[in-house]
Amino acid sequence: MKGKLKVVRGENVTLGTLRWDSEKYWNHSIEDLEKYFLKTDDIVIGMDGSRVGQNRAIIRENELPLILAQRVARLRAKKNFDQKFIWYQIYSKRFMDYVDAIQTGTSIPHISPSLINDFNISAPDIKEQKIITETISSLDDKIDLLHRQNKTLEQLGEALFRQDTMESEKVGRLGDVMDLVYGKTMKEETRTGNGFPVVGSSGIVGYHSDYLVEGPGIVIGRKGTLGKVIYLFENFFPIDTTYFVKSKNNSIGLFYEYFLLKTMNFLEMNSDSAVPGLNRDIALSTEIKILPQHIISEFNNQCLTLFQKIKTNTNQIRTLTQLRDTLLPKLMSGEVRVNNVN
Repeated sequence: MKGKLKVVRGENVTLGTLRWDSEKYWNHSIEDLEKYFLKTDDIVIGMDGSRVGQNRAIIRENELPLILAQRVARLRAKKNFDQKFIWYQIYSKRFMDYVDAIQTGTSIPHISPSLINDFNISAPDIKEQKIITETISSLDDKIDLLHRQNKTLEQLGEALFRQDTMESEKVGRLGDVMDLVYGKTMKEETRTGNGFPVVGSSGIVGYHSDYLVEGPGIVIGRKGTLGKVIYLFENFFPIDTTYFVKSKNNSIGLFYEYFLLKTMNFLEMNSDSAVPGLNRDIALSTEIKILPQHIISEFNNQCLTLFQKIKTNTNQIRTLTQLRDTLLPKLMSGEVRVNNVN
């Protein structure tokens, strides 16, 4: 029997979710491989890399079918344990601290399934476990809804952009409308942990008391997560694995530049086979359709309402995330009892 199954490898497991910058499929026989098939709510943990302990995700039904690769651990709850209760234990800072203390390896940190199994948890009876997970899941559901709303709003912006671009006949280069500027080195240990977003190639990687660029702004992954386009509402600090955008159009909000960059295939501009790298000169010389300035201004005005709602949602996501992350360890430790939580 043959099948085409997407394979979950270490690089696909990231901070709470799966990502598919690169996809691999199992196209061979699936006979005797049933034990490697993933199910809804399975927990997967990447066991190698600089973010070992942080790269973990829970499998969602709409992501299936999937098959497990080597060096990715899968966790399933045993009798009298709730699967999502286990997930919130693994999602906790206590688990990250545990991995930091026990990880092995010199150049590439790694952990083993046995070390994961040795992680101690305290759990109330199954009934209370379920009540705890329902409490936290209600916050996660609200966060997920806001993310989906933002995705829909972005899709509306993309549709407007495609419509305007189709009507344009003038051809130019990306460098005609913007410049890409290198981010600045900032070691993790020097970041203060609060203040302005520190942005790497995969997104926000921390916070710092100072910023490099005034928002709103756009950051593009230069090394590592190649070509990811990240929009920032507030002032931010792009690190040296990124470029940030300087518009040549006096573009209000940079919405035109954002959607233009999202249409481009940066993977074809890889300049390094060992560590993926976005070649700045190749990117800026890429041919694009040039919109007249008045069309860019009209488009940005149309997007303003969409992005104001996205900004409101994003602020709510941050507030709810902070509440969840504050509440989670208190519920897990018993410091806050479920019947005291509204």
